[in-house]
Amino acid sequence: METGERQPGRSSLSAIDASGHRRRLSHSGSQESALGQEFSLPPADGGRQAWLFLAGCFMIEALVWGFPFCFGLFEEYYTTHEPFSSHASGVAIIGTTSTGIMYLIGPPIFWFYQRWPQHRRGSLFLGLPIMTTSLIASSFVTTVPLLILTQGVLYGLGGALLYCPTYLFLEEWFVRNRGFAIGIMWAGTGTSGVTVPFLMSWSLEKYGSSITLRAWAIGVTVLIGPLLLFLKPRIPLAPAHRRPQFDVRFLGAPVFWILQTCNILEGLGYFLPSIYLPLYAQAVGMSRSSGTLTLALLNGGAVIGSIGTGTLVDRLHVTTVTFALTIGASLAVFLLWGFALSLPTLAVFSVLYGLTAGAFSTTWTGIIREVQKRETGTNPALCFGFLTAGRGIGAVLSGPLSGVLLSSDAWRGAATGAYGTHYGSLVVFTGTTAVLGGASFMARRIGWI
Repeated sequence: METGERQPGRSSLSAIDASGHRRRLSHSGSQESALGQEFSLPPADGGRQAWLFLAGCFMIEALVWGFPFCFGLFEEYYTTHEPFSSHASGVAIIGTTSTGIMYLIGPPIFWFYQRWPQHRRGSLFLGLPIMTTSLIASSFVTTVPLLILTQGVLYGLGGALLYCPTYLFLEEWFVRNRGFAIGIMWAGTGTSGVTVPFLMSWSLEKYGSSITLRAWAIGVTVLIGPLLLFLKPRIPLAPAHRRPQFDVRFLGAPVFWILQTCNILEGLGYFLPSIYLPLYAQAVGMSRSSGTLTLALLNGGAVIGSIGTGTLVDRLHVTTVTFALTIGASLAVFLLWGFALSLPTLAVFSVLYGLTAGAFSTTWTGIIREVQKRETGTNPALCFGFLTAGRGIGAVLSGPLSGVLLSSDAWRGAATGAYGTHYGSLVVFTGTTAVLGGASFMARRIGWI
């Protein structure tokens, strides 16, 4: 935590809250010696330190989430190369496990940070070695179950410890423009996804998965390590910090469950294109590089979509924004992916899907704001944690669900375009969940929100 210059002559110890107001800090026992000091905090919503912090968040987001969101390339490699190809049916679970854990761990980890906030920053320094260890361990294993444990479970745990504190700190650094700041932060995943797929594809083809994983572990350590210096809270803890209660009364608010249900439903299908686009591209006769390009375009669209959605959700009702994203995503799936047998059509789909579905989680700040209107005591971090968990349900279930959909093969030969391929059921499921994700707009029109 940063403190400003000491100013003698003051009779109290004070700090500034997230809205810029000065507040008096309590003190007791040994803290009596702190009297006469005043914390001079950097401004919120702007200034050199705020932008450096946001740049650090952007890079953490890019490196932590960019890797599992490019898992489609690893899946294509694992399912076509020994020793994993003989048990290819379980490979899809690896990617959904890592992303699912990083989402699902939200409620307990945010509760922990709220109860013991002094450990928030230390979590960053614990998460990085766990995450890099998982990558190195994955490079040595030879079975799919061990890959699920290392590249899936262990990576997800380390990534969550490294990523979650940044949201709590962001709440302090950005107040009025929080949606925009989160949009910038989450655009990191898309930015990484524009370049990392090409890098991973080249490395997997030339050196194989083992060397690729070890090289990525080294690169992540070198790039993230120095950034941890900028990732710190803006507001110092009061010397006699009271541990907040685990207040989850917002879970009884109907508005939360309406918005959360839409969040879960959208998440069930959201991850499937990023997992299966490289495989689909090759299935319809495109090259491996074409599959890589579709992932890059999807992630590139998500960069613009996240920033734009973050700006909109600061100004419009959240259901209006989600409805617009739903229209774009569902049309992209049903009309573009559904008939995409050539690279140009699949490329347009990837961009539009990234612009819309790729920005859906940026609406969470608007969801939290709407819940706080009904339950004024709602802790935004805990609410955020439950929203990430809802997304995680979709991430975890989408792996097994996709396996069932592909094994049914119900649409093969019975329709045209992508609908008539092995992936037809997957396309329909993805489009349907995209539509259901925007149901909150109708709930508001009815008067439930």
